[in-house]
Amino acid sequence: MDTIITVDKVFKSFGKNDLEVKVLEGADMTVSKGEFVSLMGPSGSGKSTLLYLIGGLDREFSGDIIVCGSNIGKLKEKQLSDIRLSKIGFIFQFYNLVQNLTVEDNILLPLKVSGRYNSETKKKLEEILEITEIKDKRKVMPAKLSGGQQQRVAIARALIGEPEIILADEPTGNLDKESGRNIMELFKKINEEKGMTILQVTHSEKNSEYGSRIIRLDNGKLIG
Repeated sequence: MDTIITVDKVFKSFGKNDLEVKVLEGADMTVSKGEFVSLMGPSGSGKSTLLYLIGGLDREFSGDIIVCGSNIGKLKEKQLSDIRLSKIGFIFQFYNLVQNLTVEDNILLPLKVSGRYNSETKKKLEEILEITEIKDKRKVMPAKLSGGQQQRVAIARALIGEPEIILADEPTGNLDKESGRNIMELFKKINEEKGMTILQVTHSEKNSEYGSRIIRLDNGKLIG
């Protein structure tokens, strides 16, 4: 299978001198196209930090991170921005929805901001509303939705640009047990039906089992 994410000898620390905290110490990892990988590790082990590095949200590291054939650390800001908009969909523990926009407008926002809203967008929107099962909520404001429904909107927003990779950081962390299970079932469906690569950070063994492979982060290194 084609490799879509490569992490090669990546080092990352916060602070300097006596206050320096080493988080990643020579981390190595590959993810193949179409995989659903769960990244696990103790609290504070650097799981989310690594996800943000892969997504280009943090560029202060040494080593190489290659995403969709591009070396993240060597890209200019405009090139990195283009990759984030076209190749990567982000889903966070906190939904980050715009409260004064409807569900539909929240989902469409990335395409409008990036100038990629076109004649095909309406068809894509209908398909994604169907997949995420929020078709009846399209004109509703976020404040009227449950946590699980808001996370579905965030997932739909990540999917609308047809990214190659979904990066999910503790996507069920703010949800009750039933809502969390439904979101994980949705991820599995997206992975299987759309062939989309998913890399999720989770502390839940149960959630990790929805993936096709588990990688553990321990003492700054990746195992699995």
